[in-house]
Amino acid sequence: MTSVPRTVVITGASRGLGLASACELYKRGWRVIGAMRSVDAGLAAIRELTGAATGDPCLHGVQLDLTDARSVDAASEAIVDLVGAPDVLVHNAGIAVAGFAEETPPAEWHRVFATNVFGPAALTNAFLPPMRDAGRGRIVVVSSTSAVRGMPLAAVYSASKAAMERWAESLAAEVAPYGIGVTILLAGTYDTDLTHDGAAVYRDDSGPYGPQRPRMEKRGRMAVRLANPPQRFARSLARALERDRQPIVHRGAGVDAKIYRSVARLMPTIAMHHMIRVGLGQPRFGTLGASGADRPATEGNA
Repeated sequence: MTSVPRTVVITGASRGLGLASACELYKRGWRVIGAMRSVDAGLAAIRELTGAATGDPCLHGVQLDLTDARSVDAASEAIVDLVGAPDVLVHNAGIAVAGFAEETPPAEWHRVFATNVFGPAALTNAFLPPMRDAGRGRIVVVSSTSAVRGMPLAAVYSASKAAMERWAESLAAEVAPYGIGVTILLAGTYDTDLTHDGAAVYRDDSGPYGPQRPRMEKRGRMAVRLANPPQRFARSLARALERDRQPIVHRGAGVDAKIYRSVARLMPTIAMHHMIRVGLGQPRFGTLGASGADRPATEGNA
């Protein structure tokens, strides 16, 4: 008797971590459904990297735009009609915006949260009824070190990822009685579009934050050069899907993510603040303010 392969739905499967994950899980025998904006291009990329044949029953693509409620409903209905309740839903799709919080337009806050938080929540809600009926399932949230500690130049992205983690934690408590688990997978620095030119950038070099930019951007470019290949993340995801059986699991994907998460748990808030400030080459407290010279010495040296 031939066993039915487990089914995983991966959002944003046409590139980056999603593409690498789709390929890795397909090679490991999963039935992969890539939910993505560019279905034809995404499937072509997966087939090229895995050797999958056109029409392979273990590889499907479904059009999905997380910012469009009708697209979310249509995608979830198509997937349930095709395979029933998926064993795993991986929330990988996401976008980023680079810029100081004050300089980032309100519209970008809405766009990032619609893609990174509201869309995934709506897609999950669509799959929960069939998952409950099946008495099983796992929701995987791909998070970021920016969710552990808000990062300068990434306020919008940090806030969206932190919101996603708090939603996932709440969800885990709500769905655990029905046999549905949640994994929060904290991604470190990986070589994807987001680490290069994939994020919208808002900057005003003549504005008050202009003096901070050159050194921060230089340090950021140095970090990108140390980024890991996406395939390493995909292997971490595959291992998590094999091992995670608890109602909620919070784990790092990559050595840097694991170290950062541990340090953040142990280090006081002000120590984390200074570690990030020094790492990014930011000025000390009060040094760019008009009244900086009048501040108490304990603050000026902070």
